[in-house]
Amino acid sequence: MVKKSWNEQNGGHLSYDPPAHLGAIAAAMWRKIVPFLEVRGSDVQRIDQNLVEMYCAQYEIYRKAYQSIRDEGAQVTITKSVQNSRGEIIGTDMVAIRRNPATSIFNDAVKQLTAIGGQLGLSPKSRAELADMVGDGSDTDGLDVAKALSRFMGKEAKQ
Repeated sequence: MVKKSWNEQNGGHLSYDPPAHLGAIAAAMWRKIVPFLEVRGSDVQRIDQNLVEMYCAQYEIYRKAYQSIRDEGAQVTITKSVQNSRGEIIGTDMVAIRRNPATSIFNDAVKQLTAIGGQLGLSPKSRAELADMVGDGSDTDGLDVAKALSRFMGKEAKQ
């Protein structure tokens, strides 16, 4: 019996079970996003699994960074221990206040989620652009694929 190629397994569709290497939050997002992509009839196929994995992983990073910001605040205080002559810590002095590193991680994750989500058609704007590209199906003969693709990519079609 001939084994199907990786991208043809599961009928070319993504598995509803998340990959084992995803964290708990990313796996939960996988279980939400894959059925949505399937029901919506998107063109996401098994070959796009890495893109969906990246989206889910970035979502987990986003959530953990947000939790850090909630717990510690957007700014963190840098302190220095004060010791007595015997080396015992008797207090702390505030040295500085700086931005919580989680804010940068949060911002990067949001940018990645926006970019990858747009590729997967997960934002209202990207779904509208994909619908405009495809049209209503009434006049597919007049569809200029090059122009539609250029419009979708945000570039003017080259004449």
